[in-house]
Amino acid sequence: MRVARRWIPVWAALVWTLIAPRPANGQPQVEGGQRDANAARVIAEARTAMGGEEKLSAIKTFVATGRTRQVRGDNLVPIEFEMQAELPDKFARRDEFPAQDAGPTVTGFNGDRVVQVPAPQPPPARPGGPPPPTPQQLEAAARAQLVNAKQDFARLMLGLFAASYPSHPLTFAYVGQAEAPQGRADVVDVKGPGDFAARLFVDAKSHLPIMLSWQARQPPPRGRGPGGPGRPGGPPPGVPPPGAAPSPSAAPPPVENRLYFAEYRSFDGLQLPTRVRRAVAGDTTEETTFDRFRINARVDPRRFEPGS
Repeated sequence: MRVARRWIPVWAALVWTLIAPRPANGQPQVEGGQRDANAARVIAEARTAMGGEEKLSAIKTFVATGRTRQVRGDNLVPIEFEMQAELPDKFARRDEFPAQDAGPTVTGFNGDRVVQVPAPQPPPARPGGPPPPTPQQLEAAARAQLVNAKQDFARLMLGLFAASYPSHPLTFAYVGQAEAPQGRADVVDVKGPGDFAARLFVDAKSHLPIMLSWQARQPPPRGRGPGGPGRPGGPPPGVPPPGAAPSPSAAPPPVENRLYFAEYRSFDGLQLPTRVRRAVAGDTTEETTFDRFRINARVDPRRFEPGS
């Protein structure tokens, strides 16, 4: 299936070309506690617009279903997904690939354990090839995958619920306002464990999240087939295959990643985005459509079993 040219412009109008962020209401930017207070105000306004603190705080589980279309060269690859979450520390996404022969994959985390199905396998030994991975290398790969899974979860939760959870706690600092042809946005710096850093844009009128921006290396496609980075049974993104020596010079430099949140609809009294577009270095890499959210629905505990 080739890329439909009419697909990309649907989102082109939603790209914000930022002017230098500036303080809201023309007031001078205040450091420290005032920045934190302004950030808390923006997040509180977003949560009010999304349904209110009482309803959002009452969310214990959710199940979301929909479709992702991922750009790979000149093709759009369809993916059908189901997300299940038991807050604050269990999350799993199950992907099916109708256009591929490969079976479904599951990725996520359960507390401090990675969830990945099929379980990753080291590459087969070959004469003259790298030695088998050491326990330390396998442990490092698992830690890196857990970090990736929790960071992806944290980014999604910022767009869905404007929330921070103990599984990946976040701090917020107000930057100011940014302008675009579509209007103005309040800009909030977000930081978390390790090297997690992002910038959240919240529409100044609707108070709904519209964009999240961060720097990262380009991720591999989902489910490209067995054996390679980011593939079912392969090592996680950004981690060399077990047994292979890392090559700093071969690592690509970080580029800007963006998630755009749009087309908010009501689900169980909450305003949630049903379109999420991801762009890497200015190019669209995938678009996700949420068909349904079920709040406080029953989840399958087997979905969170690591490597099951």
